[in-house]
Amino acid sequence: MSRICSARVAIVTGAAQGLGRDIAARLATDGAHVFLVDLQAEAGEAAARHIGANATYAHADVTSDDQIAAVIAQATGRFGRLDVLVNSACSYADLGLGSPREMWRRTLDVNLVSAAVFAHQASEVMAAGSVIVNIGSTGGKFGAAGRALYPASKAGLLQITRNIAVTLAPRGIRCLSVSPAWTWSPAMEAMTGGDQARADAVGARVHPLGRVGRGEEVAAAVAFACSPDASWITGVDIPVDGGFSALGPDQGRSPRQWLADPGG
Repeated sequence: MSRICSARVAIVTGAAQGLGRDIAARLATDGAHVFLVDLQAEAGEAAARHIGANATYAHADVTSDDQIAAVIAQATGRFGRLDVLVNSACSYADLGLGSPREMWRRTLDVNLVSAAVFAHQASEVMAAGSVIVNIGSTGGKFGAAGRALYPASKAGLLQITRNIAVTLAPRGIRCLSVSPAWTWSPAMEAMTGGDQARADAVGARVHPLGRVGRGEEVAAAVAFACSPDASWITGVDIPVDGGFSALGPDQGRSPRQWLADPGG
């Protein structure tokens, strides 16, 4: 268990379901009081109830500066402090290069701009020792045919993480990112009809560890990043990707292997 003291207060965006919920649950288990920020009221309230006494649902649209400020005021008004911000809210809308301008604006607003604005506002009330974690993705590191918005937003998020880190370092506030590869999630559940074994079998082709990730594994990395054990880490990305980013286009197979089994 990461050493997040019971007095710490955290905000996790996009926390009504999926990875955001898993992160919120882990931070709460480790002793932090967590505000679950999301637009999905019913799911957000259910998630907070499931997590327990260390969780509070906060209804907010992260694309609204005023609503971001209201969530921060709620947290500091109740506990007098804010120690951790995890920017996990994400839009997956992406029609590649054919995406209309408004879709570009919306995706970048949710995935990139809102994270930067939330980080700025949160940092105004954070003390030394506080942490901002942005949820990146292997999608922001590699090319992807037919996609544009999501990869661009995640690549931008990885860069802004570095900028935030060096900007806030003199105040003792750390900022880093955690980047998953394919992870079992509501989206993947929908794509596979709920068949986790199928997801693992397909994921084994591109992840050396032989399966897709679990939200709890990503959450554990976030918990570490937020803990005093990571006190000398800032401005970098922690890949939680089962070895995905270690592979090149050859997927770790030699020419001999590809020629012997082109479809393998």
